[in-house]
Amino acid sequence: MEQDDISAVAEMFQRILRKRRSPAPHGMRDYLRKLFLDPPRRDNDIRSLVHLREDGQVNGFMGVLPMRFTYRGETLRSAIGGSFMVDGHEGDPYAGARLLRAFQSGPQDLSLTETANDVSTAMWRKLRGTNLTGYSLEWLRILRPAGFMAAIAADAFAPAALARPLARPLDALLRRRGAPPQWTHVADGEFAQRALISEEADTAETMSLIRTFASTFALRPEWSESELERMVIEAQRKANYGTMVRRKVLARGGKPVGFFIYYGNRGGIGRVIQILSVPGHEGSVLDTMLDDATQRGLVALRGRGQPALVNAMLGRRFAFVHASSSIVYAKDKALLEPFVAGQAFFNGFAGESWSRLLGDRFD
Repeated sequence: MEQDDISAVAEMFQRILRKRRSPAPHGMRDYLRKLFLDPPRRDNDIRSLVHLREDGQVNGFMGVLPMRFTYRGETLRSAIGGSFMVDGHEGDPYAGARLLRAFQSGPQDLSLTETANDVSTAMWRKLRGTNLTGYSLEWLRILRPAGFMAAIAADAFAPAALARPLARPLDALLRRRGAPPQWTHVADGEFAQRALISEEADTAETMSLIRTFASTFALRPEWSESELERMVIEAQRKANYGTMVRRKVLARGGKPVGFFIYYGNRGGIGRVIQILSVPGHEGSVLDTMLDDATQRGLVALRGRGQPALVNAMLGRRFAFVHASSSIVYAKDKALLEPFVAGQAFFNGFAGESWSRLLGDRFD
């Protein structure tokens, strides 16, 4: 992709991925330019790709974010592929496959995506990509069932938001103290006894915590200071998801044992983009996050799984669905081992979920 391609890519993004008929706002064009032409990790050999029709017009795009990983003392070049789209697929049915093949043929050791829909997942599989089940599950934990149903209805039909106040007394009745745990809701104080202390984390603390907890994975990103700082700062802006909540979880002696970041407003469904933990403390970190969200009045939390988290979620009444796939393609098949074993730090800040393209508004 070159500078002159930005306008065409922005219009495709607005129409195909955001499903809006209005022209792409200038803020979106500026962010696409910044993110894909000057990504947090620069690698002149790994760049975003466009597909051109015979007349030279852009009709396909794959946004690519270079990232470096470390595994067994070796540095691996990788590329995160997302924002994958083709305009007029019926007229050029092989455009998407050409883009994906060109992406995988780059110089990187690992080609990754965490946002593959059913169509692109099928393409990845044909090109020998490995679908990572443990990283592809999305989870949902309902906290207030009536409020949850009202929020779902309001998303589908805006006037339904008027019913939200009616949900509160029903949820209050369902959540009365002493009620047994249910799949559909939590009782008042259900997590309070198991929750640890949590405190707000600023940008510097967030960077330090992400590095610390990522170090427990066999395969993990190798961020530069400026790269991680930019990602953490940009992750603060996700207006469509709600207010950012970014907290560190402390053990009894004050030592950090976990970290979580989610977005949400009272009466809404919160979106989690990262949960990290010292091995063995996953359950306590989850309980602390759920207690925090409950006290803030959220009706549910949803997010993307990682194998260690999924194991801790069992028995805590989380529901799991599959909406998109996390996939890896490795030229050296030995590099698949940590992903298959759940020992790779992937998704969230080790992906593209941190970017403003997922969850923010543009003027």
